[in-house]
This record gives sequence, C-alpha cells and structure tokens, in this order.
Amino acid sequence: MPYLIDGNNVMDQAGMQSGDLAAARKRLIQGLARFVAANRVKVKVVFDGTPGEEFPDGRSYRSVKILYARPGSDADARITDIIKKSSYRRDMILVTSDRALESFARRQGARVISAGKFRAMIKEAEDQLMAREKTGPPEPVDVEEWLDFFKSDK
Repeated sequence: MPYLIDGNNVMDQAGMQSGDLAAARKRLIQGLARFVAANRVKVKVVFDGTPGEEFPDGRSYRSVKILYARPGSDADARITDIIKKSSYRRDMILVTSDRALESFARRQGARVISAGKFRAMIKEAEDQLMAREKTGPPEPVDVEEWLDFFKSDK
C-alpha cells in the first residue's frame, strides 16, 4: 500500500519543527526510510516551503519520494493533486491530521491515518529494525542435514 505523507503536519504533531527546518525534515525522512525498510511499502512525503539542498523536489532517499508544494501554493494542494491523479486511490493511505485534507481524501476513496498514529507506527518500525540488528542475521541452515532428515526411505 502506498503512503502519502503530509510532511509538515507530521512534523508539527511530533514537535519536530522547532528550530532548524532542514534538520527536522531530515529526521522525518530518515524515520520514513526506516518505516519503508521495516514494512516494504511505498512512501511519498510532501512538504510546504522551498525545497532543501540536501533533499530537492523529486529526489528519492532510501525509497522515500520527496516532494514539495508548487511555487505559490501549499503542500495540501499538491497532495490533493496527487490523489486526484492517482489510479490506485483505494489502496492509498494518506497521513495527515488536517481535517479538510482528510475529508477530501476519504471522498476520493483513500484511507487516512492521523499524524499521531503514524508517528507511533514509525516508532514501532524503528523498534523492529533495532531488534533485528541486535539478533543479527539468521543462522545458516545446514542443507545436507535437512535433506538427510527429510529424505524418503524408499
């Protein structure tokens, strides 16, 4: 299922926007990349404002597609446009806590998750990845032993 993220909305809900906007965007993008790695899903994030140097409009970072509001517009308008043009609206999950955007997305057939709930999902994904790293890769399988165990007595 593809996720469409209202980036500034998620950052606002998490209190990430105080201070350096570029750093806040980077933290969110890195969290989204971990979410993608843990869940093997597609993610597009749309931010308000001018594109940053490190993450320009249209760039992908670890399978996270990064987009910005069009000049003279806002992220909500770009998100609305993406939803309208999508041929897979019913499979799309919009992440926002903006009521007007949520209402529009639902009328178009998309599912909606609040920014707060999604932040919890990112945290869960990060915890899963950390647990995988701690346990390390699975032990190698002794194929000969398994073949011997399951071989037929015929």
